[in-house]
Amino acid sequence: MTYLPPNRYFSPDPAQRQIALTLYQTVADLPLICPHGHVDPRLFADPDYQFGSPAELLLIPDHYIFRMLYSQGIRMADLAVPRQDGGVVESDHRQAWQLFADNFYLFQGTPTGIWLTDELVNVFGVSDKLNAKNAQAIYDQIDAQLKSPAFQPRNLYDRFNIEVLCTTDAATDTLAHHNAIRNSGWHGRILPTFRPDAIVNLDTENWRDQIAALRHVSGIDVVDYTSFIRAIEQRRAFFKQMGAKAADHAALTAFTTQLTDQDADIIFQRALRGETTNADAAQFTAHMLFQMARMSVDDGLVMQLHVGSYRNHNEHIFHRFGRDMGADIPIASEFTRGLRPLLNQFGNNPDFTLILFNLDETTYARELAPLAGHYPAVKLGPPWWFHDSLNGMHRYFDQVMETAGIYNTAGFNDDTRAYPSIPARHDVWRRAACDWIAGLVVRHIVDEADGAVMVKALAYDLAKTAYKLA
Repeated sequence: MTYLPPNRYFSPDPAQRQIALTLYQTVADLPLICPHGHVDPRLFADPDYQFGSPAELLLIPDHYIFRMLYSQGIRMADLAVPRQDGGVVESDHRQAWQLFADNFYLFQGTPTGIWLTDELVNVFGVSDKLNAKNAQAIYDQIDAQLKSPAFQPRNLYDRFNIEVLCTTDAATDTLAHHNAIRNSGWHGRILPTFRPDAIVNLDTENWRDQIAALRHVSGIDVVDYTSFIRAIEQRRAFFKQMGAKAADHAALTAFTTQLTDQDADIIFQRALRGETTNADAAQFTAHMLFQMARMSVDDGLVMQLHVGSYRNHNEHIFHRFGRDMGADIPIASEFTRGLRPLLNQFGNNPDFTLILFNLDETTYARELAPLAGHYPAVKLGPPWWFHDSLNGMHRYFDQVMETAGIYNTAGFNDDTRAYPSIPARHDVWRRAACDWIAGLVVRHIVDEADGAVMVKALAYDLAKTAYKLA
């Protein structure tokens, strides 16, 4: 039997635990603000959309799950994860689910284990711990529910108490699904987010194909740097017209620079000829981050920057399964010097918001908190990816808040493609925030009344304000 205590994740100290629970009760039922994530908008475009099998929903698309299993020698193909090279994969989703259940113990003590357990209990009503013996019975229980109207994505949106959910969409996306949602008259608020990485990062595989797609969707003949910039600005304007509030950018480092138009075009022309060098790609990305900040000042889109992931580290997996398949590894990062050109130009502008995410926790107190604690434009995103955990959140609070304060952060976002896990992820953040602030209360750093205001800000207000979602 799985039991989720109401005071779970709180301090074992009785005084702090009781205050944390009291604070939590004030924010537990607040609507969910989901300003950054990767849920597919197709889920909401069709009012009658139904999920596939339990494996299709919970296992196959979740790199948090299969990266752990792969680390233990379990083949991704045996988990029914599709191969882009045409190789054979397990076609029996029950068998893939059984393999997952056989090894569910691997997630004990991990954030994924917390999310999955909460999801199974609170979303699907599974009362028993998933294991090898009950795997098929639980599969049947989930499968039956997925076939019911209550588990259609729009109905879950209401059940999860989501107020707004932002997707992440390629710069070349026509946003047809978003348009269908708008035209349907449904009350749910699903907004696109502009993600230009595939056209901006010259080392993206098939980059020239991406430029061809940009030409097609923008109606601009992208033949040089100048027309490239015009096409991006056109796409941003379209996204904003469709309700976008933010742009999202991923880069290996936080290096920014401003090239002359002539130097940028020289690099761009080499890329069009297929002659891009690693140095070209690094310089051009750094320059385009600068340009994206300029565009954000002009059009008001919040700029998100995710730094520090060496993506697709495992070439074996990349060639067989494609990108973003759990083989992304953090690197050491630097922000103070790297962001200085961008922040000197735009960091004092009241029309600019830059939300920073990183995977190098050593930068929290040394660089990120001081930057956010000074520049009006800078806000800190929540602990990201490998640090989206109870311990990661506590480290973040301890290292960031003394210098930046909570109001120079952007609250929480779930950053997930696993739609049913959204309530669990927000709940972990809310509990972690309540526990940390309860620690301030018991040490008489803040009183309980101020603590209640702080937890509401962290749970709801900050994300809504930072992403201009009011």
